[in-house]
Parts: sequence; structure tokens; C-alpha cells
Amino acid sequence: MLRQQRLTAHGGSARRGQLQPPDSLSGGGGVNQPTLFEGSKRLVYDEAIELTLQSLQAYGADHPHWGIAWSGGKDSSATLTLIVHLIDVGRIAAPKTLTVFYADTRQELPPLAIAAARIMQQLAERGIRCEVVCAPLDKRFLVYILGRGVPPPNNNTLRWCTRQIKIDPMSEALEARLDELAGNILMITGVRQGESAIRDQRIAMSCGKDGAECGQGWYQQVLPNAKGIRGRLATLAPLLHWRVCNVWDWLRIYAPMREYGGWATAAIADAYGGDEANEINARTGCAGCPLASKDLALDTIVASPAWAYLAPLKGLKPLYRELRLPKNRLKKTGLEFRKDGSAASNPQRMGPLTFKARLMGLDRVLSIQGEVNDAARQIGRPEIDLLNLEEETRIRELIAAGTWPQGWEGDEPIADTPMGTVFRDGSVQPLLF
Repeated sequence: MLRQQRLTAHGGSARRGQLQPPDSLSGGGGVNQPTLFEGSKRLVYDEAIELTLQSLQAYGADHPHWGIAWSGGKDSSATLTLIVHLIDVGRIAAPKTLTVFYADTRQELPPLAIAAARIMQQLAERGIRCEVVCAPLDKRFLVYILGRGVPPPNNNTLRWCTRQIKIDPMSEALEARLDELAGNILMITGVRQGESAIRDQRIAMSCGKDGAECGQGWYQQVLPNAKGIRGRLATLAPLLHWRVCNVWDWLRIYAPMREYGGWATAAIADAYGGDEANEINARTGCAGCPLASKDLALDTIVASPAWAYLAPLKGLKPLYRELRLPKNRLKKTGLEFRKDGSAASNPQRMGPLTFKARLMGLDRVLSIQGEVNDAARQIGRPEIDLLNLEEETRIRELIAAGTWPQGWEGDEPIADTPMGTVFRDGSVQPLLF
């Protein structure tokens, strides 16, 4: 049973307007320097920062070790840089250890990946441990598709990507880190109300349990369904209550200032559209994400003159759609049975990608990458690596080895082959010409 706790918006002795920043939080006294607690920003940030501080003060001391789950996106980047800043200026006590876990999916939008690399360098300069968490080679997104032949994910029956390239590697990294530590760990996340309708529903459902109110932070004693770490890991979302405008201002105005850490975060806000982005459009995932209906984030990025050379990345989504077509996949011919002897519910289901389709997909991805990098070199902009040499080599090895997903032999017909219909009772309706 998860225990969820929330502090009320004005709980304890803290009141709006009472929290005053030291010199390091006031922009160094410069006349034109904006501060988090000044002028028009005061009403927005005083309460937002105050609630975040209360959340960290309420739960942080109970955990000798802290971890920060960082995706490189806007919310987790705001969480990471704000917490390090608050520790730097003494507003919250530093834990015994602090570990940052960067989830490198190998599919991030280039501006976010570049900003993440710069922030990791800044963390290293501060002596903060940062672990880059990446899926094993054979389970990486493009290797899994083009090497092992698993079709690109979809929102209905085959949404495998998030767990495989992000959640599972992060759980394994946490488990390995806990093996090195004595005591429990507080895992801090950038989950925020308003960033996703589905997430909002999940958070709202947990409000009111055990007499708690929705307020500053979302605290859970354990990480659900995690192996080997149950009872030693708690999670906290200290920016749960922040509005998207708070996030933009922190990333674009405050965090880059020397007084607040001089973080390389402005490019992150720009990748989402900055001040012009609303909550719905402020959603980024993988480049050419096959689960998204539109490439809103990528469209925003390539509309900027500085990133226009990334436009060929818009060819990824059509490629993933094409790979899912019957002509590029195999198909079962008859009825399948489960271990208990019952008939499976999807006779003649479509399956993996043919070798021809995989090689076509590999050529297209490399072509897109080559086109972007040729343009990047001409104008002196950062290059990309949708597929690095190790991944490309592994894809070719898997294809050469005749690799098929479990349950497939490779002798099944192409999925667009005409054949009679098989029903769950085993009867067959012949193909009529």
C-alpha cells in the first residue's frame, strides 16, 4: 500500500511573503537584475518556491541519500537545477550523497540532448555524480526495431518503448546504486500537474487519501513494481504545483544567471517554443515519436533558423508508419494456443519486420542522419547521431544472423498475402475469388 502525503499550500509556519532570499538569491543587488521575489514575479514565485522548499524540508531529512531522475526535458531540468541551486545557497540541507540519473533514450530531440550534455559538464564541475542511464544495446529503440525486427510501437497493442528504453534501465540503475549505499534514497522527479492529462488523472486520484490534501509535492514511500528496492526508495515531486510559466521563467531567465547557477537551460525552453508554448504543446518526446499524433515539438524546433537544418528528422515518423504496413511484416497463418491450451484471441496476427524492410529502414535512417550532418557541417552547427557506429554494426549483425523475435521462425508469409480467415473456434472461411 502506498502512503501518499501532501502539505497544504500554506501549512506550518510559512506564509506568503515571509520567505526572503539571501543576497545570492536576489540577483547580486544589480538594479536591472530580476529576482524570484521581486515585482510582478513575486506573487507567482514566492508561493511556488516556498512550497518546493517546504516539500524538500519535510521529506529530505528522512533520507540520507537523494537521487534526481532527469530526462533532459523542461520539468526535470527545472527540478534538477533548482535543487542544486537551493543546496548551493544553503536554503536546503545537502544530503549525504546526491546522484543524478540521466535517462539517455538515444532518441531525444537534438537541442535537448545538447543542453543535457552541457548541464552534465556543469554538474561534474560541481563534483555532483551523474550517471548516464541507457538501455542495453540490443534493446535500444532503433536496434530493437531494425535489428531484432520488432515493429515500431503504437498506442493500442504494442507500446513497448517507454518501459524498455527508459523505465527498466532507470530501475536497474537505481538498484545498482542502492547496492552501494547504506540507508534509503529519496528519488526526486519532475512530475508536474498540467504536463499530461493522463498524469493529472493519476495524481488527482491519489489526492485526499489518508486525510492528505493536494498541495506542494507528491510523496510516495516506495516505487511501485520495482525489483530489489521496495522499501528502500521513496519518490518526491517537489515541483508538482508549478505552472508552465514558472518553468519557462526559471529555465530562460533565472537558471542561466550566474546568481542562480549559470545553467545552460535557455535552449531547453526554446526547444518547446519558450514563452509562446502552452501546456498542450509543451510536450516533447523522441524525435519522430511514433506514439504522437503530430510532431509539435520538432515542428517548433525546425521553425527556428538556428535549427532549421534538422528538418529531415520529420521523415522519421512516416518511416515508422511505413514499417508497420502489412507488406513489410510477417503474418501467422493459423490459430495459436496459449500455455493453458486456450486459443489466442488474435488469429493470423501480424508480426515482425522482414529483413528487406529492416534494411530499407536502416538505409532511410542513415540517409536522414547524413542529410542533417552534411548541412550541420556546412553551417557550423551541432551534428546528430540517430545511430552511432556501434548500433549500426549491431543491427547489421542481427540481420546477418537471421534474428527473429521469440515465437517467429521467419518462414511465415508476408502479411499482405491473401489467405482465408481463421476464427477462434478453429473454423476457416476460405478465400473467395
